Amino acid sequence: MDLEALKEQAAMTALDEVRSGMRLGLGTGSTVTWLLRGLGARLRAGTLKDITGVPTSERTVTQCREEGIPLVALESVDLLDLAIDGADEVDPHLNLTKGLGGALLREKMVATTARRFVVIADATKDVPRLGTRSPVPVEVVTFAWRSHLPFFTHLGARPVPRVSQTGDLQLTDNGNIIVDLRFEHGISDVNALAAALDARPGVVEHGLFLGMCSRAIFATPQGIVSRPN
Repeated sequence: MDLEALKEQAAMTALDEVRSGMRLGLGTGSTVTWLLRGLGARLRAGTLKDITGVPTSERTVTQCREEGIPLVALESVDLLDLAIDGADEVDPHLNLTKGLGGALLREKMVATTARRFVVIADATKDVPRLGTRSPVPVEVVTFAWRSHLPFFTHLGARPVPRVSQTGDLQLTDNGNIIVDLRFEHGISDVNALAAALDARPGVVEHGLFLGMCSRAIFATPQGIVSRPN
């Protein structure tokens, strides 16, 4: 499979849902890169007008400026018409894991502000159970961050602090640390895991996006698959 071609197909399918005058949540990641390219092209061609975007990462800010996509801050809007983002995993109930790109906190803040949240992905992200393909990223404050590791292990995970190519701890745009939780056989109860992480002081956010996705668009070698149909 040509994964980049599949990602482009998914992104262009989602872009067809965008109408002039919309306020958009713009996600982060390799599939969203194709979305921003397409959005910029349509704005320059005049087929879309009066679009404002709310970015979920500094990486997205940079690309939007390159593409000429107007941006506003999240706090300047009450409600977004549509948010479009990628995902690391999507289960049969449209629950997601997100955050391999390191923007999970801002992505979740933007997604919860949107009327509709559409996910774009290639077919490899469609999984029977969360945690089988990707870890669950957890963003924690830098203070005493190692104190969370036994707690994460107690939850059944193998916690792996994320490091950069230089070997240093990789920090988010918010200056926090990410610990990736790996589950050998996937997550047996995503709601219980999310509740435990939500209740833990020092955990800023986690990559479980449960009950938030309105539509998932998968690009497969056989064509576009959308859930719900």
